[in-house]
Amino acid sequence: MKQSKLSLLLEILIVSAKLGLTSFGGPIAHLGYFHAEYVRRRKWLDEQAYANLVALCQFLPGPASSQVGIGIGVMRGGLLGGILAFVGFTTPSVVIVILFALILKGMDIGNAGWIHGLKIVAVAVVAHAIWGMAQKLTPDLSRKLIALLVLICTLLWQTAYTQVSVILIAAVAGFIIYKGQREEFPSTIQVPLSRRFAFICLGLFFGLLIVLPILRELTTSSWVAMFDSFYRSGSLVFGGGHVVLPLLEREFVPNGWLSKEAFLAGYGAAQAVPGPLFTFAAYIGAVMGGWAGGLLATIAIFLPAFLLVLGTLPFWNRLSRNPKIKGALMGVNAAVVGILISAFYDPIWTSSIMAPIDFAFAALLFSMLAYWKLPPWVIVVTGIIGGYLLNLIGQLL
Repeated sequence: MKQSKLSLLLEILIVSAKLGLTSFGGPIAHLGYFHAEYVRRRKWLDEQAYANLVALCQFLPGPASSQVGIGIGVMRGGLLGGILAFVGFTTPSVVIVILFALILKGMDIGNAGWIHGLKIVAVAVVAHAIWGMAQKLTPDLSRKLIALLVLICTLLWQTAYTQVSVILIAAVAGFIIYKGQREEFPSTIQVPLSRRFAFICLGLFFGLLIVLPILRELTTSSWVAMFDSFYRSGSLVFGGGHVVLPLLEREFVPNGWLSKEAFLAGYGAAQAVPGPLFTFAAYIGAVMGGWAGGLLATIAIFLPAFLLVLGTLPFWNRLSRNPKIKGALMGVNAAVVGILISAFYDPIWTSSIMAPIDFAFAALLFSMLAYWKLPPWVIVVTGIIGGYLLNLIGQLL
């Protein structure tokens, strides 16, 4: 029986909200959770469609994992599906960080055992995602070599522009090596958005980028100034949530809008909660203007990402079907595997695996996910309990 539109949209909201409550570990870990839920379990899209969407979002500024979630929502349920996917994935962390700002911003949670357990969960989830994607996207020696070179470059030169540069180079390499070659399993995704609507979204994106600074100068409203600062931060940041945190520090702390101590307290909270790291903006907004400030900051920093996904996805879908650029996409997808492995090492592995027992626990969680096929929420709960017990054992010893 065909699923009704209302039940389809409700399913998108519920599934994305579950991910928003359980997806710890930062943007690369989120891609692992998305892959497990949307591709492996629910089969809302195939491996190739997911890889193409991830590749697109790596090109765009803003929070890559949130953009991937929005894109999946759009493919599944149109514009409203994209909105609900964003709301479901983002709302839990927004509520939590605003509460941190209003109540718990002085609490020291950085060394809590359960936080360390969640970091180890991220190791297992990302390793599982890389394992699955590498089998599909780097099956031959040439694509393995592209992934390896991208891995080396992104590890040795960790700048905001390295990621975009290596993707472009991989696209050229893939075009040269694989031009004219058809994919064995072509993607069959459909994007229910028109080109006209896409142009409107792109026009809004660039228009707000130009108009908001002008309005800021013409008015004395602190709300306009806040919106401009958050919108510009969300528009011009490549590399995801970890990159936007220092940018927001430079935007708000020197101006006196936020103290250094308050910023650091929020930074710890942002690392501790599930969902996108860009919701750290909600914390800053709440410190400055309460609940209203937190909601304004959330809308402002995510709006560019939303407009860019809606404005580029229809064109990307057509390009991904064009035989002339299949080879370029094959190179880009191989590069994505290299980028994921690089991020798996730093910051995920380096900040999570501190002792042999950590590695043993990560291996257990990976086995639960990959071999016993347990759902991600079971892995998260096990990680919390295990992290707490590991910390308790460490204190006793």
